[in-house]
Amino acid sequence: MFDYAIRLEADDAPGVAVFCRDLPELNSYGDDEAHALREAVDAIETTLSLYVDQRRAIPVSSPPQPGEHVIVLPTVTVAKIHLWNEMVARGMRKADLCRLLDLKPVTANRLVDFLHTSKIEQLEKALAALGKRLSVGIEPALN
Repeated sequence: MFDYAIRLEADDAPGVAVFCRDLPELNSYGDDEAHALREAVDAIETTLSLYVDQRRAIPVSSPPQPGEHVIVLPTVTVAKIHLWNEMVARGMRKADLCRLLDLKPVTANRLVDFLHTSKIEQLEKALAALGKRLSVGIEPALN
């Protein structure tokens, strides 16, 4: 659902540019293909932060096209996406999350800050307060 496909393109300058059809705002670059792939998670999380800043729902990923690489996001990031999208669907603001969970603003901000690591238990609690349950599954690794 949130395993985004990225496309790598060699540029005239040395290096590789990174693009994502589902997140057109994504802008990343690597010295080579391996470096670009290592930087992709950070690039995606930075782009997701733009969606939060703009109070927009985060789009689900579309199936990869030939030649694209699939980036699997950390579990905490996926939980934050679900929390944020549920908040957007309900018209909630971060202040509403503070009141609902009796949190300080800095703590609530971190729950939807993709550049800050949160404890999964805090995200579970926030999702539960919205009537949602976090479920983790095991799948074969992507090669």
